[in-house]
Amino acid sequence: MQHSTPIVPVILSGGSGTRLWPLSTPAMPKQMLALTAQETMLQLTAQRARGDGFAAPIVVANAQHADLVEAQLVAVDAAAQALILEPVGRNTAPAIALAAIAAGGGAAPLLVMPSDHVIADVAAFHAAVDAALPLVVDGWLVTFGIDPHAPETGYGWIKVGDEISGGVHRVASFVEKPPRDAAEAMLAAGDHAWNGGIFLFRADAYLSALAIHDPAMLAACRHAMDAARHEGARIYPDADAFAAAPSDSIDYAVMEKADRVAVVPVSMGWSDLGSWDALHEISDLDKDGNAHATGEGGEVIAIDTANCLVRSDGLRIAMVGVEDLIVVASGTDVLILPRGRSQEVKALIKKMKASAPKI
Repeated sequence: MQHSTPIVPVILSGGSGTRLWPLSTPAMPKQMLALTAQETMLQLTAQRARGDGFAAPIVVANAQHADLVEAQLVAVDAAAQALILEPVGRNTAPAIALAAIAAGGGAAPLLVMPSDHVIADVAAFHAAVDAALPLVVDGWLVTFGIDPHAPETGYGWIKVGDEISGGVHRVASFVEKPPRDAAEAMLAAGDHAWNGGIFLFRADAYLSALAIHDPAMLAACRHAMDAARHEGARIYPDADAFAAAPSDSIDYAVMEKADRVAVVPVSMGWSDLGSWDALHEISDLDKDGNAHATGEGGEVIAIDTANCLVRSDGLRIAMVGVEDLIVVASGTDVLILPRGRSQEVKALIKKMKASAPKI
């Protein structure tokens, strides 16, 4: 993949990944964990946008994770050109604005990627990026629509409009997370894609769109970067200025309002790994449908057990005669729930925080 102007990967690493508790915690969120390979999710994200045609990444992260992020990227030879450390989380639109400013605010194409997604077919991903690039150079804002295989109610959807050029379409509309019947209808119609939260656009095109649709956000981000503290590659935006930025997603702040917005539908083995059920779905399974994984000191013993996900990083877990369970042990915490209900982990954490705020 070679481009006249190198693409700047922008990796968003500010999330806490609470839905994968107890492995994922605020101190060690899921993007810092090795969940699907030897490498961590952050490392895999950096590796899929490295080499010919790509510049060194710009990473936007929680200041608490600065050392972790740097160490993990250096370990896979993907050191960041800039590590922007947010003093407070303000959602994706301001985070991307900080990155666009750090990239110089000019014609550089920015490939914006969450740090905790799975893309199994990297070649298909690169082909989609190549297809989008001519429009991006011309000032379009492009998103990548994930080929849907289920009537998901937990994702936003994109209605795919008329084709502009090879494989690139206008966005007809963005659809909020739909009720089940609407998701089934969109899946059956075949003209919708999941909104995977991956974007490609010029830095100046994004900042110009933000100037039109949320000038207060842009002003706060510019002020925060003008007054930022620099330590090597680390950038610490001014805390007071950044806190004044409205908290909003790129979808709401820009993509749903801008004029020239396109989508590249792509099938690339994508998962947002947003739950333990999602991890089971993409894991290598044994003959009984089980996914086992252990960290240092962990052990799993299973007899007459089927269709379970079991992970331990220190305890021995023994299971007999059960099926369709998720069992995860980390430190002194153990999570047990039926498969299909892992989205309820967030409610569980809320209850635990209310009774003993140490989560």
